[in-house]
Amino acid sequence: MRRTLPGISALIAFEASARHNSFSRAAAELFISEGAVSRQIARLEAQLGSTLFVRRGNRVELSRQGQSYAAQVREILGRLEQESLRLVAQPDDGGILELAVIPTFASRWLIPRLDRFQKRYPNIILNLSERTKPFPMSGSGFDVVVHFTHPAWVGHVVQPLFAENLVPVCRPDLLKGHISGDAPLVLLHKRGTPNAWRDYVNASGLPVANAIAGPRFDLFSLLIDAAIAGLGVALVPGIFVESELAAGALCIPWQRVERGNTLAVITLNDTAADPNRDRFVQWLVDEAQQFCAGDTSP
Repeated sequence: MRRTLPGISALIAFEASARHNSFSRAAAELFISEGAVSRQIARLEAQLGSTLFVRRGNRVELSRQGQSYAAQVREILGRLEQESLRLVAQPDDGGILELAVIPTFASRWLIPRLDRFQKRYPNIILNLSERTKPFPMSGSGFDVVVHFTHPAWVGHVVQPLFAENLVPVCRPDLLKGHISGDAPLVLLHKRGTPNAWRDYVNASGLPVANAIAGPRFDLFSLLIDAAIAGLGVALVPGIFVESELAAGALCIPWQRVERGNTLAVITLNDTAADPNRDRFVQWLVDEAQQFCAGDTSP
């Protein structure tokens, strides 16, 4: 059965024209004449039987149908370009994996260990993108996600790695100032878990008048930087501050540990075999097991 598909040149001309709301600017971007762009759009409209642009003198505006079509075409062309670049860069005897990861986990735990994976599988290329919130994996272009367990992953393959046990940390001189009464105790909060300090204070009996008060930060990495800068006490996963604690840049003022969310590796629940994906997932699970057994070195 013959497919009814527009030509790639017409789609590229349409996408550029839709983005600029101008045939002339699209022509300049594509290094072709404005007449060539106009003819491409006219042929595309004829093939689809729809008016994609409304002409208003020398200006053009997307029609209602054109607006919807432009969004789809932009996504498809972007995905096609991504897959083409992926194919060009892919080694003949290896592959490329697209990973979505939590930013602080990636920079402070995963990346320092990736050289071990690369030595074992030198022909598998890992591309990392940061994602702070859960999202539908299907159609996202990602092969593997490392994130917290969440209802959004129902229907996916979820393999827990370890819990992000939270510890309070601050600069040593800040703690001395608080004990002597020279500095007030400021609690630093992560915006996504606003009740973490309240739970910690209630469970530990720490004498804090208002466990909700204090500045808020989007990422654990920002919390850690704020604690190092002496802005207050942060409640962060211990795995993210191992080097700062060892170097003495941070200390733990109270020994109680608050159990946080569970980190997991997530993949699609499909039947398509992907040995490279499976190799990375198994390597990551093994690294997490070694870490939980006490081998914390990257």
